[in-house]
Amino acid sequence: MSIKTAILTISTRGARGEREQDLSGEAVKKIISKLDCEIIEYKVIRDDKAQIVWHLKRLAEAVKADLVLTTGGTGLSPTDVTPDATLEVIDRRIPGLEEAMRTTGFTKTPYALLSRAVTGSYEKTLIINLPGSPTGVEENLSVIVDVLPHAVKVLRGVQVDDTEHKF
Repeated sequence: MSIKTAILTISTRGARGEREQDLSGEAVKKIISKLDCEIIEYKVIRDDKAQIVWHLKRLAEAVKADLVLTTGGTGLSPTDVTPDATLEVIDRRIPGLEEAMRTTGFTKTPYALLSRAVTGSYEKTLIINLPGSPTGVEENLSVIVDVLPHAVKVLRGVQVDDTEHKF
C-alpha cells in the first residue's frame, strides 16, 4: 500500500528564497523513505494562516493525499500559525501522536514542551505538524513513523487484520 504523501514546509524566509535549502523538508523525506510512500507534492509556503488552511484542504479534498506532513510554525512566535490553521481544518485530533512527539522531545530538551504541534484527520487524510528544525523533525517523526501506515489504512477504511477495527 503506497501512502500518497504531501510535505508542506511553512517558512516565510524559505518561500521568499532566502534559504538555500529546505533542511527540515529534506529530513522529512529521509525519515519517511523507510515507508512505502509516494511524495505527490512538496511545497515551501509562507507563514500565513489562510494559505496554510487552503493548502491543507486542497491536499485532502482535491489531491486526495493520505498523509500531509507540515514542518515549521509550531512554536510561540507571533508568526507561528501552523497549529492554528491545522485546528481550523481537522475533523478529529489524534492526541496520542502529539503526546508521543512532545514526550520524546522533552527527553532531549525542556523546550519541546513549548511545541504547539497538532495531529489529526480531515476526511481520509492524516495531517501531522512537525517542528521547523531538521533535528526537531527527526526526533518527532522518528517516534511515530512506524504507526503511520496503520493509521492511514484505518482512515482509508481498510480492514486491518491485527486489530479489532471492523468496517
